[in-house]
Amino acid sequence: MSSDTGGVGYDVVVIGAGFAGLVAARELVKDGFDVVVLEGRDRVGGRSSTTTLAGVPVDLGATFVGPTQDAVLTLAKELDCLTEPTYCRGANLIRWRGKVRSYRGTIPKLSPLGLLDIGRIQWQVERLGRNIDITKPWTASRAARLDGTSLGGWLRSVGASSSSRDLMAIMARVTWGAEPDDVSMLHAVRYVKAAGGLDRMLDVVGGAQQDHFPAGTQQIADKMAAELGDRVRLNAIVSRVEWSDDAVAVTSSGGVVEGRRAILAIPPAHRQGIDIAPPLPIGYQQLAQRWPQGALSKAYAAYSRPFWRDQHLSGQALSDQGPVFITFDVSPGDDGPGILLGFVDSRGFDALTPEHRRQTALAGFAALFGPDAENPIEYLDHCWGAETFAPGGPTAAVPPGAWTEFGPLLRQPAGPLHWAGTETADEWTGFLDGAVSSGQRAAADVAAILRS
Repeated sequence: MSSDTGGVGYDVVVIGAGFAGLVAARELVKDGFDVVVLEGRDRVGGRSSTTTLAGVPVDLGATFVGPTQDAVLTLAKELDCLTEPTYCRGANLIRWRGKVRSYRGTIPKLSPLGLLDIGRIQWQVERLGRNIDITKPWTASRAARLDGTSLGGWLRSVGASSSSRDLMAIMARVTWGAEPDDVSMLHAVRYVKAAGGLDRMLDVVGGAQQDHFPAGTQQIADKMAAELGDRVRLNAIVSRVEWSDDAVAVTSSGGVVEGRRAILAIPPAHRQGIDIAPPLPIGYQQLAQRWPQGALSKAYAAYSRPFWRDQHLSGQALSDQGPVFITFDVSPGDDGPGILLGFVDSRGFDALTPEHRRQTALAGFAALFGPDAENPIEYLDHCWGAETFAPGGPTAAVPPGAWTEFGPLLRQPAGPLHWAGTETADEWTGFLDGAVSSGQRAAADVAAILRS
């Protein structure tokens, strides 16, 4: 193997400068190891990307944080990245079966019977999770049965009402960027448990959407990259990894680097884009094929002020009609620009022209908040599933059968190759917190091996 470092090489080559890769590199550097980070994009942050709208920072990707997400909150505090509460005063709205009505709390009271049914579904999901070890979900007594069906199939099997199924579909779209029929029931139950339950996963106050970063989430990645300095190499698209028992050679568009170990801090599905030689055992190859990314888009509209607050509305809304199916108010205050964030069903939306996407998204906002929502001062959207490099939604949409067959390999090292990324986390899988903790775990594993 040859190296661009004069034959010396590195202790660790990290592939991917998202939160997981940067955290892993940061931890290893603290421990005295020589590290290089290769990132294919022209920026750091991975699925965290911040831009501005009407002068206000907005997150195109990961946005919110909440209680018990200690890994990312501790990191943010270390880097002096402040949070503020997500606006939630006033009534929420739901567009349901052609009508718009208001509600309060996490779950809308569509009808007394409907509320009882969704409560029953929530209880059953969390009861199933009691016997599942989030570190080894495939060992549960019901693992094969749960993994053999989809979330949608399970909902039908327990007689969930159409309203409950539609509400769970909204949850699936915003959580995995997928429909309930595309996601393993074992994955759904394990994912909910890893977040501390459905309430904690879906709530604003006391939940995963409680706070956000007024300067955006990408600042955290930028500050980690600044600490690492020239150890981080952008526009270095990795195409090949050669490995032996105790060494790696990584080829990218920036050249070839050598190391003693490598951490691939990328989603499992994106491992397929790298030629690994010699080939990994077949199970690892099949895992990458069977752990697909979901697809999710976001739309933002800026107004001269948050006019919905005048009507005592929180800016939070649900809709059973696309493409906008859930919204939040991320305005900086009462007097400045009003910013509506909409999560958008990527199906059909991503293929539209930019102007048609704008019209469609604004029509969705207007259906909820009235005609004033059709005339923003600025608008933008972002389609993660349509990106040319490393496309996909917030996390993996794991299909039926994948956990029981390939789960044991998800983060099991292969020779000197280690895996990180939010998909490999035990707690808060799929969230920023999971990305941070996965980087810490991978760094600790590698450091222990190198010291020995």
